[in-house]
Amino acid sequence: MNYKEAFENGINELSRVGIPDAGLDARLLLEYICSTDHSTLYAHPDKELTEEEEKGYKALIARRVSREPVAYILGNQDFMGLTFIVNENVLIPEQDTETLVEEALRFCEDGMRILDLCTGSGCIALSILHFTNDTKAVCTDISDKALEVAAENSEKLGLGERAEFVHADLFPKKDGSKYDLVVSNPPYIASSVIETLAPEVKDYEPRLALDGDEDGLSFYRRIINEVPEYLYSNGYLIMEIGYDQGQVVKELLEQDERYHDIDVIKDYSGNDRVVRACFY
Repeated sequence: MNYKEAFENGINELSRVGIPDAGLDARLLLEYICSTDHSTLYAHPDKELTEEEEKGYKALIARRVSREPVAYILGNQDFMGLTFIVNENVLIPEQDTETLVEEALRFCEDGMRILDLCTGSGCIALSILHFTNDTKAVCTDISDKALEVAAENSEKLGLGERAEFVHADLFPKKDGSKYDLVVSNPPYIASSVIETLAPEVKDYEPRLALDGDEDGLSFYRRIINEVPEYLYSNGYLIMEIGYDQGQVVKELLEQDERYHDIDVIKDYSGNDRVVRACFY
């Protein structure tokens, strides 16, 4: 079987079960198993696959047919121009979350200390560190396996000495430490909604990182209430939100007199994606 035939077979298998972007997924998996790049399909369509490559490609396509996300199959995902290790223990970094990082970078100066709550793969904090100088981050997560992934990413990106990873149920132990910036992409999907999500999300991504309890707002309430103990005066809290949560999370902040400069920022699709507030 040559490269073009394998690619077409992959598209057909994925299309048969209604996989979105079947062509893209088939190509990425083919490039992965054959250790090639995007130009190979066009430059060498007659390239013959080895027996091992053909067998391996069919196995990867079968995994994708079962709706396993491509990022988990490949073991990595690009985010903010960086490549992050991902597996079933962490959420797959999405382009929408880059809006949070970009907003955080507007308020992050060199030398600042950052607290990243629910860090997962570490993509938010590590991206901020990568694009700033002499900044340091404390990153928390309730999942030890997620923290292992985040720590591995920090070493891979050469940021191991600037990032600390702490097992915690949201906030680290209170020891008087203060931060200039607190960021978070907390679980924010209402429990009843999770089963309606795409199989790639509800069947594969960690529910612990998705489930925001009955109304999807429990983590926002906790963060808004407790974060002042961790922020310097005039420090910023920046959080990702669901597309329909902008107004309600903004109101939660406005009801707390400890915050000002409250705003909702849209992503590139025009959806509410990030809420920002400054602690007095």
